[in-house]
Amino acid sequence: MTQAKNGDNVTLHYTGKLNDGTIFDSSEGKDPLPVTLGEGEVIEGFETAILGMSVGDSKTVTIPADKAYGAYYDEKVIDFPADQIPEDIEPEVGMHLQLQSQDGQPFTVRVTEVTEEHIKLDANPPLAGQDLTFDIELITINA
Repeated sequence: MTQAKNGDNVTLHYTGKLNDGTIFDSSEGKDPLPVTLGEGEVIEGFETAILGMSVGDSKTVTIPADKAYGAYYDEKVIDFPADQIPEDIEPEVGMHLQLQSQDGQPFTVRVTEVTEEHIKLDANPPLAGQDLTFDIELITINA
């Protein structure tokens, strides 16, 4: 039976859960997720879990934070003066904003707190610092 390897185009169904069982993402009710193995299209631990699976295989894997979205860094949370936000933007908790680094590179931040004086912006990935559990079912392999 053919096993998934780097370079293969695969499709799969998955459900991603946090340690408390909360589902943060799923392909349930949608088309299977297409992935080209070895291309870095998905987080490292997820791709590693697919390698060696055969069509019809299912598994549950827990991916540590360092193989998922990395550690959570407090220094990536900044207090931004509210009076420096453009007037056409009405910041709300959960909103994503696009900023530019000093070298001109764009990056996304998430608003985590809003007061009259400041807005707290978090540049960590939303799932940083968390171990993730995935239920994976391999649907197809195309070498």
